[in-house]
Amino acid sequence: MNKTIQLQDLGIKDYKETWEYQEELFKGIVDLKIRNRREELELLTPNYFLFVEHPHVYTLGKSGDLSNLLLSEKQLAAKGATFYKINRGGDITYHGPGQIVGYPIIDLENFFTDIHKYLRFLEEAIILTLQEYGIVCGRSEGETGVWLGAGTPFARKICAMGVRASRWVTMHGFALNVNADLGYFDNIIPCGIRGKAVTSLNVELGVEKVNEEEVKEKILKHFSHLFECSIIIQ
Repeated sequence: MNKTIQLQDLGIKDYKETWEYQEELFKGIVDLKIRNRREELELLTPNYFLFVEHPHVYTLGKSGDLSNLLLSEKQLAAKGATFYKINRGGDITYHGPGQIVGYPIIDLENFFTDIHKYLRFLEEAIILTLQEYGIVCGRSEGETGVWLGAGTPFARKICAMGVRASRWVTMHGFALNVNADLGYFDNIIPCGIRGKAVTSLNVELGVEKVNEEEVKEKILKHFSHLFECSIIIQ
């Protein structure tokens, strides 16, 4: 089993270009697994972790409801935003500047074959990261992601998650609001959940800007501990 994960920070990158790159890496792992099985080989499958920041974009998961996007095509263009229907789980979400997006593209057979455990570990990495900033947060029953004030009238989501898995290979991932412009969330019903607010780390800390590179380092620290893996910069 290969417990090394190759880290790539893509910087600011178009959503569609990044999605295509994810698909390329994903297909490479799946194809190698198929070859291993067909030819009775034991070639190690690679694992990747992509950090990226997208220009303003709304994405709708395969089971999502288009009515949760509250903008027309013309209004989207006026806001400088794009829209894509994609192949992850979950409903609608927003990505944009000030948001740390993480896409682990890993072969879970290198770690454990349990997609629910995988999602809980992703959530835990974010929860532990936010706790380092003094943020009290956790899970909301029946709702994926990381929340503040879950179970109260003041519940607000700080990190959305949506993944795809096939042959135990993952893609897509999480979006953590760090210095995000929360006004863009007003144009959707986030994750298809009515009456729930969203928040950002800088808002919760009462500061203008949080060091995003520092947040990334903390996420990787907790991710590598939870998955018992080593992360190398590619």
